[in-house]
Amino acid sequence: MNKINFKNVHSIIGADAIIHGNIELSGGLIVYGTILGTITTEGPVRVAKSGSVLGNIIASDIHIGGKVEGNVIVKDRAVLGSFSTLVGDLTYKYLLIEEGAQFKGKCELVSSVSDGLKD
Repeated sequence: MNKINFKNVHSIIGADAIIHGNIELSGGLIVYGTILGTITTEGPVRVAKSGSVLGNIIASDIHIGGKVEGNVIVKDRAVLGSFSTLVGDLTYKYLLIEEGAQFKGKCELVSSVSDGLKD
């Protein structure tokens, strides 16, 4: 499994920032602060240890180091870091859960979601 590429991320939510509302972008996003709303992007999302998202996330990949309360849908890889908390359902192609991560929700593979949509 390849690592998630965060080299060309141009959007960062600082540790002291609190965003109320949805975020839509085409590139990647790193969250050190708090977002109260849905994140939709075609790029990767990283929620740092200090970051939190209260809303759904739709992205190409995700690395959660902090807290997410909402459903997460990624096209490729999801990583739940050792200090992460995810309360919500997770849809992914590849999944890595590190020791110490907390997860409450259900998991579903991307392919099984696509199959269900065809019916």
